[in-house]
Amino acid sequence: MSAPPLDPRITERRNPRTVDIDLASPLGIVELMSAEDRSVADAVASQREVIAEAIATIESSFRRGGRLFYVGAGTSGRLGVLDASECPPTFGTPPGMVIGIIAGGDHALRNPIEGAEDDPAAGAAVMDQHDVQAADVVIGIAASGTTPYVQGALARARARGAATGLIACSPPPEAMRAVADLAIVPVVGPEVLTGSTRLKAGTATKMVCNMLTTGAMIRIGKSYGNLMVDLRATNAKLQDRAERIVCEVTGLEREAARRLLLAAEGRVKRALVMHHLAVDAHTADARLEAAGGVVRRVVPQAPPPVSGT
Repeated sequence: MSAPPLDPRITERRNPRTVDIDLASPLGIVELMSAEDRSVADAVASQREVIAEAIATIESSFRRGGRLFYVGAGTSGRLGVLDASECPPTFGTPPGMVIGIIAGGDHALRNPIEGAEDDPAAGAAVMDQHDVQAADVVIGIAASGTTPYVQGALARARARGAATGLIACSPPPEAMRAVADLAIVPVVGPEVLTGSTRLKAGTATKMVCNMLTTGAMIRIGKSYGNLMVDLRATNAKLQDRAERIVCEVTGLEREAARRLLLAAEGRVKRALVMHHLAVDAHTADARLEAAGGVVRRVVPQAPPPVSGT
């Protein structure tokens, strides 16, 4: 009997190290999966230069008032939506600044939508629906590198003048590369379960998305040192975090920090500048705007050292 044809998509190939996983004990399954997962960080690190280039592109977009879109199907789409949804509570961004789009719409977040990923016209149409512009960045996510919905979206986004990129875990075909200005391709190898790209490919994708948004947000001034200072204290947990950050940076007692945050309308970054420069909220905002939103350009001293170091 002749050998079956080898799938060009690495994400669809069988993993020779896990062929007996169905006979493994619970601990054996964990050990096999852990061993496979160890390769993911190295695969992502191999793409560090192109990831950095993508961060710079996204930063430039944000500074021009542009938006970041993630576009994907299935697991890839869900990961993009997840990363986008975390930006407002983490960085105080408006909901329309980072947008996650999944083939089949929001219903597809919890339900499989048969055939949605195979429709390039739908991917193109969603770019028109969001009125993608030249200032925007559209990142397609396709673990296999071949998803037609993603290719259609990237082609239309590029035609509309937007910068485009691709996150894939298998080398994409030329047709996909042709519509992506940047291709981030952490090749993690065959999955523990053949084709289950929510595993290593999903982990690699999440790591890349983490770097893209976190890196771009840091670059536009969403942190002071490694403190998240552009969060909005909109619930009890974030209020507590905001007060602790203000206490740590300013040396104020908790009640004084709470009063300062109240005067700053809950904005930590504004509160820090108000305190260090002894100015009101309006003046603090003006100084930050003149500095491109970067606290360190307004308050040049570093945050206090980490306790115990």
